[in-house]
Amino acid sequence: MKKPSGSTKNSDAKLAVKKTAAKGKAAKDPNKPKRPASAFFVFMEDFRTQFKAENPNVKSVAQVGKAGGAKWKAMSDSEKAPFQAKADKRKKEYEKVMAAYNKKQDAGGKVEEEDDEVAEDSDKSKSEVNDEEDDEDSDEEAE
Repeated sequence: MKKPSGSTKNSDAKLAVKKTAAKGKAAKDPNKPKRPASAFFVFMEDFRTQFKAENPNVKSVAQVGKAGGAKWKAMSDSEKAPFQAKADKRKKEYEKVMAAYNKKQDAGGKVEEEDDEVAEDSDKSKSEVNDEEDDEDSDEEAE
């Protein structure tokens, strides 16, 4: 039995809802520090240059990744140790930078609260100025 043509539109509408929901995500902070590379990716930084030097005809990123993954799996823990050490060092630096970033974000929240207090003070001063003007207006009317 054939499906009515309206069912296709209904499924398209469901897909459209999912797409718009993805757009509603909060924007990422461009100033937030990037996470550090794992030991494998530290290894891949060196491996890519070696692989391209040895295989200049290979242009495929997938082939470089597969060759790097195969070599990483074949390596012993002692061979992986220098890459792990670099990754740990980068992670420690990242944690320091993130701590500073989080402090800055917390301080940013406090600055906003202080701005609100200043705005309240300025509102009070405006009302006092307006009261003085009203007093002058009432004095002129009395004359």
